[in-house]
Amino acid sequence: MFGYNPQATAERIDASIAQLQQMKQQLPQVPAPTAINQTFQLSPNTTLIRYVNSLDDVSKEFVIGETPFFSKDMSVLWIKDIKGNVRTYELNEIVEKDEKDMQIELLQAEIENLKKGMIINEGNVTNDDATKDETDTSRNDEPNGATIKES
Repeated sequence: MFGYNPQATAERIDASIAQLQQMKQQLPQVPAPTAINQTFQLSPNTTLIRYVNSLDDVSKEFVIGETPFFSKDMSVLWIKDIKGNVRTYELNEIVEKDEKDMQIELLQAEIENLKKGMIINEGNVTNDDATKDETDTSRNDEPNGATIKES
């Protein structure tokens, strides 16, 4: 322990620390790397109902399976497949009818049929009895009410 001087060792360590801090300050400052966030959309929009304005809008859309497209007023349905083929359907609302509604429709149909029958029969109805051929010449001549047919 002849050559050990704790004071000299501490000064030497402090000098080394000061020298390293000085070297650190001389280095060019590199900005800290920023995190890069990137998202990938592997599938198209997954909403169940897609609304479009026209067939052109349907043909522009990318699909990964058979996909239905509806017009905004829900009157037309387009189904597009992977190959780009588009099938078009017209939609009509089905209104459920109760028993009274069905009965009303039946009666209205009967009224229409009767009106059609009256129009057809109107051409045959006349008040002129002289123009008819009388094939039955029976008359009520007997006092007891029996009819006599003449030929």
